[in-house]
Amino acid sequence: MGAHTTGRHRVVVVGGGFAGLNATRALDRADVDVTLVDRANHHLFQPLLYQVATGILPPGLIAPALRSVTKRERNARVLLADVQDLDLDRRVVSARAPDGRELDLPYDTLVVAAGATHSYFGKDQLAEYAPGMKTIEDARYLRDGILAKFEMAEIATDPAERAEWLTFVVVGAGPTGVELVGQIAELAHTVLPRDYRSVDTRQARIILLEGAGAVLPPFAPKLQAYTKKRLEEMGVEVRLNTLAVDMDHESITVKGPDGLETIRTRTRIWAAGVQASPLARVLADEAGVETDRAGRIPVGPDCTVPGHPEVFAIGDMASLDKLPGVAQPAIQEGKYVARVIKDRLTGRQTPPFRYFDKGTMATIGYRSAVADAFGVKVTGFLAYVMWVFIHVMYLVGWGNRLGAIYTWARALWLSHNRGNRIIALDTARQDVAADRTGPVRPPAILPRDTPPAAPPAPAAEEAIPSTPREAGSA
Repeated sequence: MGAHTTGRHRVVVVGGGFAGLNATRALDRADVDVTLVDRANHHLFQPLLYQVATGILPPGLIAPALRSVTKRERNARVLLADVQDLDLDRRVVSARAPDGRELDLPYDTLVVAAGATHSYFGKDQLAEYAPGMKTIEDARYLRDGILAKFEMAEIATDPAERAEWLTFVVVGAGPTGVELVGQIAELAHTVLPRDYRSVDTRQARIILLEGAGAVLPPFAPKLQAYTKKRLEEMGVEVRLNTLAVDMDHESITVKGPDGLETIRTRTRIWAAGVQASPLARVLADEAGVETDRAGRIPVGPDCTVPGHPEVFAIGDMASLDKLPGVAQPAIQEGKYVARVIKDRLTGRQTPPFRYFDKGTMATIGYRSAVADAFGVKVTGFLAYVMWVFIHVMYLVGWGNRLGAIYTWARALWLSHNRGNRIIALDTARQDVAADRTGPVRPPAILPRDTPPAAPPAPAAEEAIPSTPREAGSA
C-alpha cells in the first residue's frame, strides 16, 4: 500500500526537517510527484527547542504542521509513517503507518534526510537517567520535569532532599547545553523566586559539565571566554575537563581534574553529542558503504550515495566535506538536491555542492549571546540582537515569526515571566516516581541493534566523552 501514481517521476523524501522540507518545497512546480514521509506530522525548528523545555515558547510556534507548510506545493503529499527499510534494488521505501499497516513507497529518486538523534557514546543505558532533547516530546518532558523539581523542593522539609531537587546538571557545553543552562538559571534566579513561599529558588545549583577545556568547543577562544564568564555571572557552575562516568536516578558521578565526585541531583540532562539517525546505517548497509564514527553515511560532491546516483543523503545523517550538523548545511543541501533532480529531468549538468558558511551563534541568556558571522566575532547585546533576527527569519511562516516576537517581548522583556509552565499532578508524578517507567516520557531514538534490556551502568573508570558535536544556530 502507499503508492500514488500519476506517471510522472516519483520522488520520495524521508524526513521533514530542514533538509527534507527544503528539498520538498524547492521541487514545487517541477514535473515530479513528491511524497514526504516523516514519523512526526510537523517540521521542527530545533535551534529553539530549548525554549520549549524552559517554558518560554509554546511548541506550536516552532513546530508547524508539515501539511500546512507544504499546502501550496500541489505536487507534494505528506505521510505520517515510520520508515522501516530501504530497498535500493527494488527502489522501494517500506514504512509503517500509525495503525501498523505496511506501506510500500516506490520511487525513481530517493532523498533520505532522517536527521540525527542523541549520542551516548556507546553507553545507551544512560538514556534512562539523562534524557536528551531532539523532539517536541523530549522538550515537553524536560519542561515538565524541571518545573516538577521546583514543586518538590517547595514540599520537601529536609534540607538535603531539597538541595537534590534544586540541583540541575547538564552534560555537554555545546550551544544546546549553554543555552539550556542559561535559561534554567534565569528561570530559577529571575522568574520563580516570587512564586514560591517555602523555598528560595535562587538557591538552585546549576552545573554545566564539559569534557573539553572550554565551553562551546567549535567557537573561537574569545567567544568561549565570554560565554564562560557570563554563565558564571548568572550563577552557573561551569566544570571543564570533566566527564560523566556514571549516574542513577538520584545522582551523577563525574571525573574531573580533582578525581571522582558524586553529585546528588534529581535532574540530569544530556546535551553531549549527536549521532546520525539509525536510517543512515540501514542505507549504508544497502549501499555497501561504511558509516563514520558519528553514524553518518559518506556522499559524493552531488550528495548522492556511492553507487546509487538516484539516492541522495543530506542533512545531519550525511558526511560531506566535514560540514557541521547544523541547520544551514541541511537547508542548502536540500535546495541543492532539488536543483539536481530538476536539472536531470531537463538534461542539464549541475555543479558540485558548495556550502556557503553564514556563521554560528548561541544565546547565553537575556541580552547576551555570541556570534561568529562572516569572520566577525560579536558578543553581548549586539550578538543577542543578531541571534533574535536570524532565528525569527528562519522560523516557518509569518504567523510563527510574529508569535515568537510577541512571546519573547512578553516573557523576556516586559513581564520576566514564562507563560508556558503548565504541568499536572499525573505528569509530575511520572517524573519524580522512583521507577520512572511511566508512559509520559518519550523513548530515546537509539541504534536499532540496541538490546531491549539495559546493560549495567559503566564502571567509574570508563569515561564517557562529553564534547558536543551539535550547534544551536540556524
